[in-house]
Amino acid sequence: MATQITLSADLRKLIEARLEQTLKGIEDTLEKILEKQELDPQALQEELKSLEETFNLLFQKWTLEILYSLFMKSSIGFGEFKRVLGVNNRTLSDKLKLLTKYGYIERNVTSGPPLRVDYTLSSKGRNTVLLALPLLYYATSS
Repeated sequence: MATQITLSADLRKLIEARLEQTLKGIEDTLEKILEKQELDPQALQEELKSLEETFNLLFQKWTLEILYSLFMKSSIGFGEFKRVLGVNNRTLSDKLKLLTKYGYIERNVTSGPPLRVDYTLSSKGRNTVLLALPLLYYATSS
């Protein structure tokens, strides 16, 4: 059973103000870029397709749970992932390989005995988690 983090009203206001400031900065930056270079429909379609693979990976079942688990604990072994997430061996193994392949996590092997494999977030994975937080915050706020 997951424990939901509740925020005080003051902390919620501070978070919302910072998120608003960040979103405004992103919007202003994109507007300046688009002023300097026009995207025709073909170029826009190519840009969207390049993002599709990333979105598909990030929104697959277990992906965000794995990334957020690593964000909270910094380093997790295979067995601990299984206990925390309740996922089967094959699915977990496939997801960890995929996230490693795309550079979101790093696989660290410590020679034994026993041999130990731990996973950590890469800087790309950490930044992805930090960027996804506002999206999840807005999606769950009333």
